[in-house]
Amino acid sequence: MKMTLQTLGQTDLRITPIGIGAWAIGGGKWEFAWGHQDDAESIAAIHAGLDRGINWIDTAAAYGLGHSETIVGRAIKGLAHRPYIFTKCSLVWDKSGEISHNLQAASIRREAESSLKRLKVDAIDLYQIHWPAWKGAPESASPGSIEEAVAALAKLRAEGKIRHIGVSNFDAQQLQRALDTTPIASLQPPYSLVATDVESSILPFAFKHRIGVIVYSPMASGLLSGAMTRERIAALPEDDWRKRSANFQEPLLSRNLRLVERLHAIGHEHNATPGEVAIAWTLLNPAVTGAIVGVRSAQQARGIAGAGNLELSADDISALEQALTRRAA
Repeated sequence: MKMTLQTLGQTDLRITPIGIGAWAIGGGKWEFAWGHQDDAESIAAIHAGLDRGINWIDTAAAYGLGHSETIVGRAIKGLAHRPYIFTKCSLVWDKSGEISHNLQAASIRREAESSLKRLKVDAIDLYQIHWPAWKGAPESASPGSIEEAVAALAKLRAEGKIRHIGVSNFDAQQLQRALDTTPIASLQPPYSLVATDVESSILPFAFKHRIGVIVYSPMASGLLSGAMTRERIAALPEDDWRKRSANFQEPLLSRNLRLVERLHAIGHEHNATPGEVAIAWTLLNPAVTGAIVGVRSAQQARGIAGAGNLELSADDISALEQALTRRAA
């Protein structure tokens, strides 16, 4: 499947409108797990996405406490044309699996070296600070600072260990502080039909400063995929973080499932899945370069690939806005 490539910010990276997200591929038994995941299925999902023309994978050291990166490394080993590899740092864990946050230069360097080994690549195409702070705590609660971390990334870039620097979950002020230290290639914020807060200041800031944007959770962690029902949500395993998410509980759940019905109807008109419609909506924002789409099976990968070429009409957009009972942007 041929997709139109977009330049990520001011880099030389030409990426497809959607990328393969490897959060759930980290497997179960960690704080933000999605439940058990079969590694062979994960590799098949990655290969199916690449076969459909997707040319980048986004992962993070914290996903599965290193396991996601290991699986991505296995999936890309020996490929004739390696996809771009994006990963993240700043979340570290101890022997018991307890995650903490660290922005110190020495910690960032250790993380980069470990990620390179797990991924089995010579250089990481986009290396991102995962969070500016952790779990709502003030930045001062973490060792180091945004400035120290970004400066450490600049050194890694100069050494050729990473190619470009990105940040994730930063607000406009934090992004400006990073920019004041070194050029920033990209921003990774959450963005979907049910999470639009970034439209007010963060996306306009990135657009103004020509910073690429790759959004995550465009299907609201699977909620807008069309595969979620009340019964399936109720049956989610205890180690699936979504059981604790407000969007998967009342009163928001009923509204969200009504939105999925509208996504089904629009998808039917375009021969597309509800998830593809939800993803395509995020790509309409002029600040957005691409969307990260999590996959757990080859079937899921094939079910979202069409989002990169799906063109929604003005009527489609209006119908989605009405379903959300929110004013059109």
